[in-house]
Amino acid sequence: MRARVRYGQREIKRISHTATLGGLFLSFLKIGLVGFGGGLAVIAQVRTLTVRKRGWLTDIEFAEGFALAQSLPGTAAGNVATYVGLKMRGWRGASVAMAGFILPSTLLMIGLAILYRHLRHFPNTDRLFHGLNAALVALIVVTAWRMGKNTLGQRWQWVVGVLACLTVVIVGATVIEVVLAAGVVGIFIDSVVEKPFQVSLEFWHRVRTASSRRRRRIVSRLTSRRRERGNETGAQPPVRSYLLHAPVVERVLKVVKRDRSSLDDDIASNGRDQSSTKDRSLSIVPLALALPFIVKIGLLLTIAAVFLRIGSITFGGGFVMIPLIESEAVNTHHWLTHQEFADATALGQITPGPVLISATFIGYRVAGTLGALVATIGIFLPSFLMTIAAGSSLRRFRNNQVAQSFLRGVTPAVVGLLIAAAWSIGRAGIHTSIGISMAVVAAIVLVRFRPNPFWVIIGAGILRFLLGMILW
Repeated sequence: MRARVRYGQREIKRISHTATLGGLFLSFLKIGLVGFGGGLAVIAQVRTLTVRKRGWLTDIEFAEGFALAQSLPGTAAGNVATYVGLKMRGWRGASVAMAGFILPSTLLMIGLAILYRHLRHFPNTDRLFHGLNAALVALIVVTAWRMGKNTLGQRWQWVVGVLACLTVVIVGATVIEVVLAAGVVGIFIDSVVEKPFQVSLEFWHRVRTASSRRRRRIVSRLTSRRRERGNETGAQPPVRSYLLHAPVVERVLKVVKRDRSSLDDDIASNGRDQSSTKDRSLSIVPLALALPFIVKIGLLLTIAAVFLRIGSITFGGGFVMIPLIESEAVNTHHWLTHQEFADATALGQITPGPVLISATFIGYRVAGTLGALVATIGIFLPSFLMTIAAGSSLRRFRNNQVAQSFLRGVTPAVVGLLIAAAWSIGRAGIHTSIGISMAVVAAIVLVRFRPNPFWVIIGAGILRFLLGMILW
């Protein structure tokens, strides 16, 4: 009996350590159900599952996947889930792991989007969202502070971060422009400024070393000659007289600067074909019947294009995407108001999974359930494909100097974009001094005690709701 029990335990352990497609889906489905707080909180749960409980990855492999996830667009938690599935069962494992991870939050966000219109009719509901937005602003500011403390080590990085924030808040530039400009600055700093400076330092160090060695050789030769002459004549002439006449030759190397020039001429020609106008009266009826479907398809294509573009160029996690999503959904397409967008961001934070799930809310408000699915797939698909491509050749991606230089410039810009996101949400969701005070208190709690952000946001919403019922 004991032998059978031990054999059964070994079989259960072996099965648990075998990563099947169903096991990957169920494991990440559980994380998606309980992964409140997003970011590092979810990544810690993924590490506990994959390294400690299941033994799918070693600590070194998980650290490599985490570094890769931070270097790619999209949310880090989703990229880690994709990487784990890729390591275990290839692209099929990555697909089921990502699907299980975002499925609970997607369904929950669709339910909240359905109830949102009815929740607004309840009394003091605005107070609840007021508290949620205040705590969310505090969370974004604290995240930017922690990231800046670890990444902004040089003066030019501070300049990039400040300029990124000002160009979004004051000038109104898009996040795409800021990210691309910061990446170009990173490549310029790394290839034009720092590398030549390091090369020049190494050059002068070699010149000084060679010069000192030559001087020591000359001194040793003169000293040996002096000793020989002193032994022959019995006199010892001063060494200084030989040193004054000793020839010291130093070679000067010239640095050749390379000029890069590029000339791109694009010629585009657009032609239009005129269609015949026969039987126009007969074509009006099917066109009128197909018009709603055409409008629906066009709207879905617009949603897909917007969120695919956002998901493919935004580095640094979900909070960095907030200004770009607001620019597209509120300012450009007028799908939501500023207040509705702030509420959607708050709902995305209190639901399990990544904060990017607020795209599901926007998609549902624009085009119903189908729009929610298109927006969700569009926001996560670019980072999913990039993680599969980079994870398949991890070493090559890590050693790519141009990619690392681009990311080095984007990293300080992310801090500025986070501050811009906090400003945008605070301007739309905080209207009173009570909200500002709650944001300050929430920031102090997050810095001092480091609790799970989910409980801070929920607590701020409930507290503001109670204050609205009791006081005003």
